[in-house]
Amino acid sequence: MRSPLGRAMGLGSAKEGLDHWWAQRITAVALVPLSLWFTSAVVGLVGADLETMQNWMSLPLPAILLILLLIATFYHLSLGLQVVIEDYVHTDFAKLGFVVVLRLLCFGIAVAGIFAVVSIAVGGTS
Repeated sequence: MRSPLGRAMGLGSAKEGLDHWWAQRITAVALVPLSLWFTSAVVGLVGADLETMQNWMSLPLPAILLILLLIATFYHLSLGLQVVIEDYVHTDFAKLGFVVVLRLLCFGIAVAGIFAVVSIAVGGTS
């Protein structure tokens, strides 16, 4: 027989939700200008040949902005999907497994994208 206060003790905020919330908002704000830039850049490159595209990606500003876009996109994706997993997966073991797999996938895809951008930027045209 426990009182309502006794049942609630230890079930409150772990003080981690606010950091997660802020990180998701900051990445969302960062994605707005990066996405607008990327969309306008892609529209400007419609019909360009491979060499033109490689030359554009080998410039410092587009390469840096593409890497920032990849980092912000996949970090934002992992934060958002983590919330979905935590809300809809009810067993702790499965929840942990899904979050670990999610983080590894997002990290791996982001690293592959960054590697592709760096390879093109450093390699230039071949």
